[in-house]
Amino acid sequence: MAAKNANKVMDKLVSLAKRRGFIFQSSEIYGGINSCYDYGPLGVEMKKNIKELWWKSMVYERDDIEGLDASILMHPKVWEASGHVAGFSDPLVDCKVCKTRFRADQVDLEKPCPVCGNRDSFTEIRQFNLMFKTFMGPVEDSANVVFLRPETAQGIYVNFHNVREAARKKLPFGIAQIGKAFRNEITPGNFIFRTREFEQMEMQYFVKPGEDEKWFEYWKEQRMKWYQRLGLKQEKLRFHQHAPDELAHYAKAAFDIEYEFPFGWNEIEGIHNRTDFDLSRHQEFSGKDLRYFDDQTKERFIPYIIETSVGCDRTLLTCLVDAYTEEEERVVLKLAPAIAPIKAAVLPLVKRDGMPEIAKQIVDDLRGDYRIFYDDAGSIGRRYRRMDEAGTPFCVTVDSQTLEDQTVTVRERDSMQQERVHIKEVKTYLDERLKA
Repeated sequence: MAAKNANKVMDKLVSLAKRRGFIFQSSEIYGGINSCYDYGPLGVEMKKNIKELWWKSMVYERDDIEGLDASILMHPKVWEASGHVAGFSDPLVDCKVCKTRFRADQVDLEKPCPVCGNRDSFTEIRQFNLMFKTFMGPVEDSANVVFLRPETAQGIYVNFHNVREAARKKLPFGIAQIGKAFRNEITPGNFIFRTREFEQMEMQYFVKPGEDEKWFEYWKEQRMKWYQRLGLKQEKLRFHQHAPDELAHYAKAAFDIEYEFPFGWNEIEGIHNRTDFDLSRHQEFSGKDLRYFDDQTKERFIPYIIETSVGCDRTLLTCLVDAYTEEEERVVLKLAPAIAPIKAAVLPLVKRDGMPEIAKQIVDDLRGDYRIFYDDAGSIGRRYRRMDEAGTPFCVTVDSQTLEDQTVTVRERDSMQQERVHIKEVKTYLDERLKA
């Protein structure tokens, strides 16, 4: 029953996401391509807002983190040093009857196939590397193999000295990056929760060995606080600590921030103490000295790294799930104003008496500062409902009273409360309520 309800909620959300222009299936007119999605007019705005809020919190509001945008294609040795070539794989089995493919650690190999019900139908376990391969240059041979990056972090590590020297940074400091990554997942699913092409928001914080545990706890606290700015329900968030047998080979400690989705508790961000593993490996494989020189102590050492890694697409899904609300007469996305794709809609009550002209002037006055939507089609109630589904925090309505005293009705999405505001004060009104 719980699984049915979860599917029902997700089906409704997927339908709304398409209907309102948040997310479309990639290549839909050709039947789609599995686990790839396109962001529509509202989705691309919301995604941009999430990235900007993360960047603001990491780079603009601090003086110890610098930004980077590293190339997707990197030298193949990068992925040898990082361990991805040898170890970035999942155990794979196929059902010999129905041909369905599974991760071996997600099915009970002693029981029937969960799709067709046949017993003893699984192939032998084989390891499947998750990196996408391609070739650089005109000749497709092993000497020209490159990979689409499976994470953005390695681009940060190999630029450690470049950023440090250019920005004149001393420890502790961080490097932040937002960018695409690619993983040839065996079992992607749950809409945009797990996809083969995704966008990461990662920050690697370089610290002196011995101070890593202090900074690990600091970043755990900071990252949980960030989700409050996204407006997520606090009771839906929790930490999950990785047990010793769950830790990645590079990690001294790891915590996930998890959210309770309709399909269960799942990771939305990872916070890891990566020790000096990454810089040590790149120093070994490149032959370059990646040690840090401490002016005060005159020591040279390889810094430890505290990583915060969050999927932008997964965060967007989390925000949609958290905001999706069914009320008696409407469906509404109660998105935090900072990430709402449309900040305000301007609506003339009727298409006469000069109301559309006044409404369009308000739109023009606001457009340079906010994403504003003009709508004069249908009843005012129907237009409000469309904006509720789009997650628009405010609707500004030009009505007959506007013609008399130059005031408009401003309706707040969640409470549906309305108040009169002078046309000249609309921008100030929105500025105060849309602050991130």
